[in-house]
Amino acid sequence: MRAWMIGCTAVLALSSAVSWSAAEAQSAKDSKAAPAANDVRYFNSLGDILGDLPVDAFIKETRANGKVVSALLDVCYSVSTSSDRKDRFVVDLKVEGEKLSGSGQSTENKTPVTVSLIRKGGKTVSFDGRITLGGTPNSVSSPDNADADEKEFQESQVVDDDLSEAPKDFTQVSPQSVAVRVKRENFADLVKGLKSQNVQIALDSIATDCNALRSGHQVLRLLTDPARAGALITTLKGATGVSAAGWTSGTYDMERAIRFPAAEWSEGGKLNRDKIAFALSGIAAKVMSAKPDTVVWNDTTGELTFTIKRPSQLLPALDLTETLEVTALISPDKPGSSDRLVVWLGIPSSKTIDETPGNHLQFADNAGGEEESTFNDDDGMIKAIATGLKGQRWDTDKATWR
Repeated sequence: MRAWMIGCTAVLALSSAVSWSAAEAQSAKDSKAAPAANDVRYFNSLGDILGDLPVDAFIKETRANGKVVSALLDVCYSVSTSSDRKDRFVVDLKVEGEKLSGSGQSTENKTPVTVSLIRKGGKTVSFDGRITLGGTPNSVSSPDNADADEKEFQESQVVDDDLSEAPKDFTQVSPQSVAVRVKRENFADLVKGLKSQNVQIALDSIATDCNALRSGHQVLRLLTDPARAGALITTLKGATGVSAAGWTSGTYDMERAIRFPAAEWSEGGKLNRDKIAFALSGIAAKVMSAKPDTVVWNDTTGELTFTIKRPSQLLPALDLTETLEVTALISPDKPGSSDRLVVWLGIPSSKTIDETPGNHLQFADNAGGEEESTFNDDDGMIKAIATGLKGQRWDTDKATWR
């Protein structure tokens, strides 16, 4: 009986092993039969594929088992070599061995486009052939293209629009610089609506760029008086098609900024413009051995421009006058109310004129020579203003006030 049981056990074990091996073999067979998951790759450094027109282009490939089964060409380009305006076409490419072909039209000008390329692969991939845009053929020769996966490609496409809806302070963004992100179909109406607002529009933000064509949103940048910026942003957020509005970076350098207590320079919760203007021009005049001249506030941008005058040292015998002009921006150090103000000082400009009695000498600016450089104690002026306002300067290395 014991021998019989041992024999049965051996038979069952052998049978189980055979069944397991068969199952493994069938699983492997099924795995080979199942189609591999599609692999998406990108080529995003195609070079000059439309002649002299500046382009931003990529090819997206879908592969199965290492074979290209579909492709798409996305090209954003300048409408001419002398224009910042962009157009774009996206063409699905038919794959026939090494040949990629397709046709379509651009999204903005509806310009017809046909594509005929030969793809040759190895460690890198080359694309050669022709793209005909609006009847104009363009030879394509794009060698040595390395591909990127989805994650790498998306990271390369990220565009920082430098818009902050709720900044903690005005060290990274400017109190007078406003940005608004709006759908492209609502962009023109938004711009037209700003005619009733006392703002300046950054001209280069009017032109549609490649990011706007691909994302469907455009960012408009504005300059306004810091005292009105908060209310303007609130208004913009309520406009049709707007997805975000806030502050953005400006043209003033933090190394030229001074933070100081607001109490002495405020009246009724507002900046006393006359007091701060004459203080700044007076301090600058003293340190520059000059005399205060004019002070002018720009009601649109909120900037102060003051001038001081001193005898020119170019040729003292001519008794010429050097006029130094400085533009400054003054605002609370953060959105909303604050007990501190910041003044950002622009880089001064210098102009020499003849103010002697009678006929005057006239001078040409930059008449083939080097720029006039008689203004030579800029940092001394900033230090003197910081001392006069009992203020702090910005430490760029430590990113803090000192």
